[in-house]
Amino acid sequence: MTTMKKKPEDLRSSRWFGPDDLRSFGHRSRMMQMGYWTEEMAGRPIIGIINTWSDLNPCHAHFRQRVDDVKRGVLQGGGFPVELPALSLSESNVKPTTMLYRNLLAMDAEELIRSHPVDGVVLMGGCDKTTPALLLGATSANLPAIFVPAGPMLRGNWKGRTLGSGSDAWKYWDERRAGNITDEDWQGLEGGIARSYGTCMTMGTASTMTGIVEAVGMCLPGASSIPAADANHIRMASAAGRRVVDMVWEDLKPSDIQTREAFENGIAIAMAMGCSTNAIIHLIAMARRAGADIGLDDFDKASRVVPVIANIRPSGEKYLMEDFFYAGGMRALMRTLGSHFHLDCVTVTGLTVGENIEGAEVHDDDVIRPLDNPIYSEGALAVLKGNIAPEGCVIKPSACEERFLRHTGPALVFDDYPSMKAVIDSDDLDVTADHVLILRNAGPLGGPGMPEWGMLPIPRKLVKQGVRDMVRISDARMSGTSYGACILHVSPESFVGGPLGLVRTGDLITLDIAARSIHLEVDDAELASRKAAWQAPEPRYERGYGWMFSRHIKQAHEGCDFDFLETQFGRPVDEPVIY
Repeated sequence: MTTMKKKPEDLRSSRWFGPDDLRSFGHRSRMMQMGYWTEEMAGRPIIGIINTWSDLNPCHAHFRQRVDDVKRGVLQGGGFPVELPALSLSESNVKPTTMLYRNLLAMDAEELIRSHPVDGVVLMGGCDKTTPALLLGATSANLPAIFVPAGPMLRGNWKGRTLGSGSDAWKYWDERRAGNITDEDWQGLEGGIARSYGTCMTMGTASTMTGIVEAVGMCLPGASSIPAADANHIRMASAAGRRVVDMVWEDLKPSDIQTREAFENGIAIAMAMGCSTNAIIHLIAMARRAGADIGLDDFDKASRVVPVIANIRPSGEKYLMEDFFYAGGMRALMRTLGSHFHLDCVTVTGLTVGENIEGAEVHDDDVIRPLDNPIYSEGALAVLKGNIAPEGCVIKPSACEERFLRHTGPALVFDDYPSMKAVIDSDDLDVTADHVLILRNAGPLGGPGMPEWGMLPIPRKLVKQGVRDMVRISDARMSGTSYGACILHVSPESFVGGPLGLVRTGDLITLDIAARSIHLEVDDAELASRKAAWQAPEPRYERGYGWMFSRHIKQAHEGCDFDFLETQFGRPVDEPVIY
């Protein structure tokens, strides 16, 4: 039963529509202009549905219809639904990178909530950056909020083979570069790898982030793993609409849910899932926006004790998100990890994590492994530090060849992506499988926006020799569907004078995953000399959003939020004045 903390006259929306004055007359008459009776809104929570649908976002193609299911639930719950379209960030169609615009969507969501007469919100997202962006905005606005994840697409298929989005694209592209598959094969793969609406069905950034949102407590139990094309997804959407109405009456806000312990739950589930490396940047930003000081050390601490037990590509061997759902989904994974969880954290249901996962079962223990039979004995990610990355960098050891867990090799340096692309397929490139490929000027400022360039292609001459992995280091990110010995998020980035910008071709670099270290084998005096000769590059932008981005974006280890959006920056925003 809903605990009523609010009365109808306490609703935020009543300040727009309740008073007997000229300004409220204008609000009511304009609602009537759209065909609504004022009685439809009177005394009922108005629920904003922030929808990130667009014709260029295949992950959210079903949101045009799914918003009607959310509205149905809101009406059933006794609320009044209003759709608020927001910036749609399609990972596959936005250049140079959606990461450039994550904070713009966060601002969009926050101001939509703050400026409109809504009492609570449903956040409709799922494609990589939309999930953290919507949560960032809703956290700062701090009205009752619930997240509706887009859900993963159906598994891919080509010639009877199961395909995983992203992961198999990289795999078969190398086979094509090596001359092992035909153009006709490639076209068949193109048509078979993505067969329905929904997000990547591998454990990429999309499923990583929606899983984290569930672990943090901001969506309904089990919601994050439901395939987008499954009828359960429709029912989940309407259930979220019903639930958010009760959350308004209960005054259950993000600040009540998103505690430090809740974010520690998010980190634990990320490690167990075999998560995307992008999880680190987004979760740090989300936690700090909520006032929880989460950092790289929290991830590294968890990685040493929480094993990878979700057998999903790319860390896993063969399974995809559809299999994960059939095996019991997120509730089953969370229950298996129970000893690593704060079970008393409250969630959007009004119940605790422990209550939400009670009775959850694993139906296939090869997909969701027991703790004593993991895919990888430590967590999915490892945080490395050293003279090349004093503020840290990240690797996904569960998805790279074992021989690279400890490695020393000479650097082959590229100053930007175009120069790398121009020579990487040359048969004359002086490179061996032991080389360490370096890409710099690809971070938050240098990219700009920290594009997913970190999975540098293996040089074609090596691909033809059968090489499928080698050490690659950059201040960029990589797709969560990617794999290999890729060291990412080097901080501070080279564009602002970080040590990565001082590396020269031929320098030896040593990494040791067990020791969590990465070291440029160049003495301090030589590095100081190189630093003195370093010249800052020209700014990427001189106007518009890019100009603002360039002046306020923080580094990777800080979550890449804007400095002026973090919780401690200035006085909190008051409720808008109603004139």
